Amino acid sequence: MKPGEHDPRRLDVATFATQGGELQGRWPLADLPRLAEDAPATDDAPALSDVSWAAHAERRPVKGGEPELWLHLEASADVPRECQRCLAPVALPVAIDRWLRFVPDEELAAALDADSEDDVLALPRWLDLQELVEDELLLALPLVPRHDVCPAPLPMAAEPSADEMPEPEKANPFAALAQLKRRPDQS
Repeated sequence: MKPGEHDPRRLDVATFATQGGELQGRWPLADLPRLAEDAPATDDAPALSDVSWAAHAERRPVKGGEPELWLHLEASADVPRECQRCLAPVALPVAIDRWLRFVPDEELAAALDADSEDDVLALPRWLDLQELVEDELLLALPLVPRHDVCPAPLPMAAEPSADEMPEPEKANPFAALAQLKRRPDQS
């Protein structure tokens, strides 16, 4: 690797931020196994597409302190899933656009993350950008995948099954007594 080049699978975030580094590219969705594992395995399922991504880092000056390390991460993909309404394959467009702040250790990251709206992570020696992109896309997926409008009408039962048939009403034993009471006296 030439000086100034950065490996997204083994990224030194501190050096990348100091250099104001920028990376971008595409990865086959199949290379992100946790994202691709729930893809429907049917003939009419959408093909696995590529994940496009971009990252750039910067050091932001802080008055009276060390500069902060920030990483801007963008990624998008069409992730195949099974629609939970009609059970047909659906390609879900998923996109992320996140700023992540890196701090020296886990304790500080946990404290700052709890008190801040920013995403704060402990600074690793090496960061696997592909794994981070996969994590963020997984978090961006909807909990219940489904079409906005299903391609075919949902199947409806034409007639209720024997289990669903209502039971006939049983005759009330007191109904006969009520009718006897209403009869005019036979005098």
